[in-house]
Amino acid sequence: MADMNSGSITRRGLLGAFAATAIVAAPTYSNAAGFLRGGGDIRRIRMQSGRTGERIDMIYWVEGQYIAEAVKEVNFFMRDWRTNDVKSIDLRTVDLMAAAHNLLDATEPYLLISGYRSPKTNAMLRARSSGVAKNSRHLRGEAADLRLSSRSVSQIARAASACKAGGVGRYSKSNFVHMDCGPVRSWGR
Repeated sequence: MADMNSGSITRRGLLGAFAATAIVAAPTYSNAAGFLRGGGDIRRIRMQSGRTGERIDMIYWVEGQYIAEAVKEVNFFMRDWRTNDVKSIDLRTVDLMAAAHNLLDATEPYLLISGYRSPKTNAMLRARSSGVAKNSRHLRGEAADLRLSSRSVSQIARAASACKAGGVGRYSKSNFVHMDCGPVRSWGR
């Protein structure tokens, strides 16, 4: 893929080619500190937002390096859609999401229910539900609530828990799984 203006291959073009043909190797997990060691040469994240209609399908890590442009896109995609506030998402959470997706061998993108939450949004959600933590990891850009229509909450939670790399919450009644890069723990049904 050549950049029509300069006649050279662009990084974006190269990433597009990878995205079109890549099969991501399933990572292995020895412990949370060694998370994604042996994860292959690339890492890919696929998500869509039912709130904004946006979709991303991108490689965000190649041969040991996060790709700054891709990380910026992930941060924007996972913004608080109510306030449009953007926060840097902790890449350990994105890695957990990508690893669980690989373990599920799913082709469909995650449906992102919630990524970053501004204090204003978190307070509003807390007023509506007792299930929203006052000091939620969503406030720090360390959590995501996700769904896959082709997999059950239990299947997604088992895949995320197998990574032993953070918190995994099952919210079966609301049909989503919470993943975060905090201490290894699990909750819910």
